[in-house]
Amino acid sequence: MEGSDDEQQSVYTVLVTGANSGLGFSTCCRLIDEFLFTRPQTQSLHLLITTRSASKNKDTQSRLQQHLQKTLHKADKSTPGISKVLASRIAISGEQVDLCNLRSVKELGERLVNKGQRLDVLICNAGIGGWKGLNWPSAIWSMMTDWKHSCTYPTYKLGFVGSVAPQGNEDKQQQLGEVFTANVFGHYLLAHWLAPLMKADVSNDPGRIIWISSIEAYAHAFDADDLQALTSDAAYESSKRLTDLLVLTSELPSTATSTAAFLDESDDGQKPKMYLAHPGVCATSIADLPLVLWYAMLFAQYVARWLGSPWHPVSSYLGAVSSVWLSLAPFSTLSNQETTDGKAKWASSTDVFGNERVVRTEVGGWGWGGKVGEKADGKMRLSANRWRGQEDVTKESREEFEVLGQRVWREMEDLRRTWEKRLRV
Repeated sequence: MEGSDDEQQSVYTVLVTGANSGLGFSTCCRLIDEFLFTRPQTQSLHLLITTRSASKNKDTQSRLQQHLQKTLHKADKSTPGISKVLASRIAISGEQVDLCNLRSVKELGERLVNKGQRLDVLICNAGIGGWKGLNWPSAIWSMMTDWKHSCTYPTYKLGFVGSVAPQGNEDKQQQLGEVFTANVFGHYLLAHWLAPLMKADVSNDPGRIIWISSIEAYAHAFDADDLQALTSDAAYESSKRLTDLLVLTSELPSTATSTAAFLDESDDGQKPKMYLAHPGVCATSIADLPLVLWYAMLFAQYVARWLGSPWHPVSSYLGAVSSVWLSLAPFSTLSNQETTDGKAKWASSTDVFGNERVVRTEVGGWGWGGKVGEKADGKMRLSANRWRGQEDVTKESREEFEVLGQRVWREMEDLRRTWEKRLRV
């Protein structure tokens, strides 16, 4: 919803999943900061966070309140007394959900729908990596011989194979791929169930569903015959490629039947809009490392940035710039960007000094906007530090991307309907 001249206070509600740490927490902090100084005074922010436990939820809300107080204190230094006005514009509340437990996701959806409060933005942030360690010889060799590229596109991570998220019993038919469920399917169901709260009306633009992808969403990591990546040791990368496919093809005529059913809306003008973001390479807790190795990772990322990589915000607060921009930018700005230059995967990027900006990311088979012949010509596009397996988009690869998008949309909708029936039992 864009700013209104109406003097009455309007509420802009943003739900962030996985808000207790890393990128999720930083996204919430950045939402608070940017909302207060970019949105009109007649608008207030309701920041709704989700975590997996009550204790984490209480702790996260407390830390966000502390961040809010720091922001207000800084504002008072420049404009004495302004904090009293700004403080009334932020409300923080929490919900619990386990995205690997579909019944928990359904219960959250029902609670929010029953409350009936409009939802303006859903940020699908929560997720897991599914890694068990590193191939140390490969890691050391690639870092020493090709630091910048290997720190951006690591090939030395070792993932678990076949990890599942049981849904209440030991029946294999009632199990789903763990990384697939946490990163994609749990959010997919939640977005479907919350879609009625995100419709456009006379006073509101369509709601925004913002999916968090990754720079590591390689085309070769995804196997359409193994949607849940149960036989793959790259389940994380597969889940992010699946996310790219779903969002980037979500407004094509060829997927309209599936997306209309998913968003529970027959009128295309009323449906929530789906957007795609990634934070670049940040030092977060998604990779569970001992403290010494965590600092080594931090150092490696800074060196990659100093060597000229535009994909190393390092700080998760800087990494949140793309998803927060998609959350708060005027709807007309986003619509113009994606209508003119095509649907994009929006990335958080920094220069060598850490100055952040939002740019388009090149996606295998899609390019920067789904158009054959695109070039990195300065229009928010970068080819610097390009993955070496990346190829320019051709007519054939663009068609293959769309066909694959159609297929995964159909299969995800089939899976949704199957699990909705099971959850009703």
